[in-house]
Amino acid sequence: MSASGHGPIGTGLPADGEPFLEALRGMARGFMESRAFLTALELDVFTGVGRGGTAAEVAQRIGTDARGTAALLHHLAAAGLLAKEGGIFRSIPAARRYLDRGSPECVRDGFLHSLHLWDRWSGLTGSVRNGLPAPRDGKCGPAESTETFIAAMHQNASARAPHLVHGVGTGGVRRMLDVGGGSGAYSIAFAKDNPVLRAEVLDREDVVPIAARHAAEAGVADRVTTRVGDMCADTFGFGYDLILLSAVCHMFGPDDNADIVRRAATALAPGGRLVVHDFVLDADMAGPRPATLFVLNMLVNTERGGNYSAEQYAAWMTAAGLVDVAHDPLPGPMSIVVGRRLQHGETRRSSPPPSAS
Repeated sequence: MSASGHGPIGTGLPADGEPFLEALRGMARGFMESRAFLTALELDVFTGVGRGGTAAEVAQRIGTDARGTAALLHHLAAAGLLAKEGGIFRSIPAARRYLDRGSPECVRDGFLHSLHLWDRWSGLTGSVRNGLPAPRDGKCGPAESTETFIAAMHQNASARAPHLVHGVGTGGVRRMLDVGGGSGAYSIAFAKDNPVLRAEVLDREDVVPIAARHAAEAGVADRVTTRVGDMCADTFGFGYDLILLSAVCHMFGPDDNADIVRRAATALAPGGRLVVHDFVLDADMAGPRPATLFVLNMLVNTERGGNYSAEQYAAWMTAAGLVDVAHDPLPGPMSIVVGRRLQHGETRRSSPPPSAS
């Protein structure tokens, strides 16, 4: 067991004996349920099923084998995503709402990101052996589109945005910079919470049109704007009351993050705040479990990415001249680490190391 209390019992596994072995079997075979659902998404089964059809009819609609389609449809029915009556399969209402491409609320593209993660995670053994990302030579599947990736990020960010806005607060914030802001979900949420707040989403050239589209759909295009930029090289500007680094730092190594934090701190107005929103590791790096699992995700997907502890973030922020650094958990797997730029004439004082409150 690690110093932070994470071990077989700390992870929720039974302590020993047959229950422990059965739990291990479940962990070893957990990919089966995932693969069945991902295959259904990849083949667009729920659109093919629509409001009803036999296995043979669905197979004809989606261009698959009748026997294989029947096996998959029966499992999806057992899993509760489809209903079967008199040989006819139908999507349950919630599956039609979220997984049928004909629905305006379809989130299939967001879930397809997990299909690409499946392909990347197939190379985990090699990545552990050599410390390199899983190969992108076609053996791990086709490249993921920007639209699919940002759709997945938008889905996640939209769910987390209310917690982030509540945890950070928008009082006194007039100018906000969302570095690597993707779909703009967080900027939109901050802008909606404060009618005088203006946010700018900084991201790649192929991403910012997606953010602009979401801002227009949310009715805040006049206050959520976009800027093409390289977060690893460009200056961020100046005079921001709030700079957000959400799900950014885990893509980079420690040196890159120290530089990003330094440039962000320089771009803050006096009294402005830098907010890191990410998976935050315990001091011993052995928990919490979602954060350690995501470290492996960064291993197969990036050259130097990973997750970091509150103490590491505090060191980068302090070195950049920020004060009052604090680590606060949010509902769900992510936390925030916040540092403040000194006001004019304010004297820097020593701060205790951050801890979750």
